[in-house]
Amino acid sequence: MKFIIGKKMAMTQIWNSNDKVVAVTPVQAGPCTIVQVKNKTKDGYEALQLAYGKRKEKNINKPQKGHFKALGLAPAHVREFRTEEIASYKAGDVISVETFAAGDKINVTGVSKGKGFQGVVKRHGFHGFRKTHGNKDQERMPGSIGNKGPARVFKGMKMGGRMGTDRVTVANLEIVSVDVENNILFIAGALPGAINGLITIKGQGELKVNQAPVKTEEKNEQEVKEEVKEEAEKEIKEEKKEEKDEKEVKNEEKKEEAEGEAEQKPADAKQK
Repeated sequence: MKFIIGKKMAMTQIWNSNDKVVAVTPVQAGPCTIVQVKNKTKDGYEALQLAYGKRKEKNINKPQKGHFKALGLAPAHVREFRTEEIASYKAGDVISVETFAAGDKINVTGVSKGKGFQGVVKRHGFHGFRKTHGNKDQERMPGSIGNKGPARVFKGMKMGGRMGTDRVTVANLEIVSVDVENNILFIAGALPGAINGLITIKGQGELKVNQAPVKTEEKNEQEVKEEVKEEAEKEIKEEKKEEKDEKEVKNEEKKEEAEGEAEQKPADAKQK
């Protein structure tokens, strides 16, 4: 299974290979970084945790900062995707639109637009009452909600209420085109949610990733200054050591000369 996180854009239309106009919804998808690989041994299930977008570091709480610290990320959204193919992936791998191709069948999930409090005609599709023959101001009324026996309203009764902001999945949509340079997927048809709403895309096939680059340690100015200082101190210590060794050699030479003179003096005294 392959998947990615994206952002819905305004609908448009493009020409397909058969010279027909197709209504499409562009999705700004990825790049998404794998921040955690979950396994059955440690977590009880297998999944990949993806990060998408970017936000200010001050808006991320401390536990999340610690979670993303190793990769140096500050993502706006994090989502998990269940998969059994986790062996070949690791934290730091990047998923882009290159994992999808034109003609792929996908399922798209998003949060539908909020419509506030609505009546039964708009919310549930009731056809309403007659407009004539004694019905007054009842065209869009819900009608009876139960009999007198139970003397209560059963759960699940279709009535007016809040509408929208629901998690909606649209299945079997087709990818018409893939723009790799701009990270855009053109999907035929309409998608749930408002413009700039978060979208998750799933499809059958192999998930392709860009392997995480080898992390090189970047030295800042302070570290460079400290290294220069340490090298200078090391050179000074070596110079002092050399001077000390020279002094010791000179002292030994003087000592040997003094001992030689002391031996010559008794010999001269005996000769006299």
